[in-house]
Amino acid sequence: MTSLGIIPARYAASRFEGKVLANIGNKPMIQHVWERAKKARSLDDLIIAADDDRIIKVVEGFGGKAVFTSKSHPSGTDRLREIANPLDVDIVVNIQADEPLLNYSMIDSLVDTMCDDKDIVMASLMKKMDNIEEINNPNLVKVVVDKNNFALYFSRSPIPFSRAGSDGKCRFYKHIGLYAYTKDFLFTFANLPPSSLEKYEKLEQLRALENGYRIKMVETKYDTIGVDTPEDLERARATLCQNRG
Repeated sequence: MTSLGIIPARYAASRFEGKVLANIGNKPMIQHVWERAKKARSLDDLIIAADDDRIIKVVEGFGGKAVFTSKSHPSGTDRLREIANPLDVDIVVNIQADEPLLNYSMIDSLVDTMCDDKDIVMASLMKKMDNIEEINNPNLVKVVVDKNNFALYFSRSPIPFSRAGSDGKCRFYKHIGLYAYTKDFLFTFANLPPSSLEKYEKLEQLRALENGYRIKMVETKYDTIGVDTPEDLERARATLCQNRG
């Protein structure tokens, strides 16, 4: 099965405009994501789907592969569809442009999961959470799964709720927004109208669950820092500096 990695990169992010070009350790954030994703053995190609000439120029400057996509797309999923449409590919991986601490093996684990079970149409990642502040943080999305690790629900709230209180037995999982789709399902998903829970939680993946589709969750030991604010950027810079030190 052939696999394509796409990094949707939008310049006019509502909470932090131009964040994909912000410097982290003397490199723009998008370059960190590209270099880490490029190490994934499972990808046959990797493309940055950009909506601004400034991003295209920077990507070409460090030797990346960028394609200009429409500015009117409401989400990164629509940007993926535009890129994947004319290409002969089986699996499309949505790699977040604001995850500069991405580990390439996270991509490989998703693609391997899709290749091992042809019935899986969509897969994503989760990591066990232990920090109570993170569990209660609405900016970190949580997921609960069934016995076969298919997602039951995603929420910004702490789920599951422990009525007996924190006894150390309840498992909480952080959702890491790296997705793999079959090409066919990517188009099915993108054509579905936004669902009620998706609009309420502001979580696009709930659209799949509300329409009866299953999302396979793959547990990872690696964590990431999604950069949504200047404060997140400073955390990513500090973490990268510590890792190198």
